Amino acid sequence: MASTVASQIPAETLLVQSHEYVMVDENRARVGISHYAAESLGDVVFVELPEIGDTLDKGDTFGAIESVKAASDLYMPLTGEVVAVNNRLEEEPELAGDDCYGDGWIIEVEFSNEAELNDLMNAESYATFLEENEG
Repeated sequence: MASTVASQIPAETLLVQSHEYVMVDENRARVGISHYAAESLGDVVFVELPEIGDTLDKGDTFGAIESVKAASDLYMPLTGEVVAVNNRLEEEPELAGDDCYGDGWIIEVEFSNEAELNDLMNAESYATFLEENEG
């Protein structure tokens, strides 16, 4: 299972135990939910977005995602300032689940503590985490 899960995650993607991912580009990071989280939620019907300019600490709640099955808080994987939100999710919330690593991204942050990247998991580590904790 671990290699199957890992193969669904784009290269260079980092993840946290609360199932958010980070795609880093210099000092910015695009954040969304993992494919595993998207499959667990089912059909996404609503995504609560933060405001551009919000400054949040790692672990803070930055929004919520709701599906036909459940509602779940979204947690900041890195400390930083929200510099973009995916407004398409207001009209097309299903993108967060259907294309989680592409058009379904949720926010972009300008992160302020590069050392926090060391706390994130790569695809293989995340797949192992899922196998040990979720399976």
